[in-house]
Amino acid sequence: MVKVKEIFASIQGEGPYVGYKQLFIRFCGCNLNCGYCDTEFDANGAAEYSLDEILKIIDNNLDCHSVSLTGGEPLLNVEFLKDFLPQCKLPVYLETNGTLYKNLEDVIDDVTYVSADIKLPSCTGLDELWEEHDKFFAIANQKKLFAKVVFDSKITDSEITKMTQLCKKYDIELILQPKMEGVNSAVDSIFMSKILDKCLSIYPKTRLIPQVHKFINVQ
Repeated sequence: MVKVKEIFASIQGEGPYVGYKQLFIRFCGCNLNCGYCDTEFDANGAAEYSLDEILKIIDNNLDCHSVSLTGGEPLLNVEFLKDFLPQCKLPVYLETNGTLYKNLEDVIDDVTYVSADIKLPSCTGLDELWEEHDKFFAIANQKKLFAKVVFDSKITDSEITKMTQLCKKYDIELILQPKMEGVNSAVDSIFMSKILDKCLSIYPKTRLIPQVHKFINVQ
């Protein structure tokens, strides 16, 4: 059994796979506490699902591009994932905060896509996690990996250098995602362009993609 906050089919609204229909499985719990997090993933109101129940839901949604494992942090449920992923009939799209590299090792063989965050202290209010991200990317890079960075007006030049160099090390796409306040961006288009240009001057494989699902009003 595993606790799940919600399961629903919708449109992927973040990163390079924007617009694809996915089946989202939102797991409860997270090992981080980012200041900008706007996702409900606590166990209150969550339901428990058996492996067979989850697999049946997958079978009923085979028109989806992939199944997005999101949260919270899905890798906290690594024991369930070790049983579930080998039987999943859809490609697996792992949305993760990019820190639990030891758990990733146990399931990476059955994952197709990895959307891994780079957590900036200036935006999250957390301590630096560069070492954890580096170890995580070293494992995840054997699959279709990209990095996603939420930023606001507090982003520093030092963070820009570190995050671009990290992505350059693994030759992966860096997706800049402006922090949202409701349906509005926390920074204006001029600032977005400035940060994008700074990143591009270091690493050409950088794109800016906001949370599209908020603009089109889908879950």
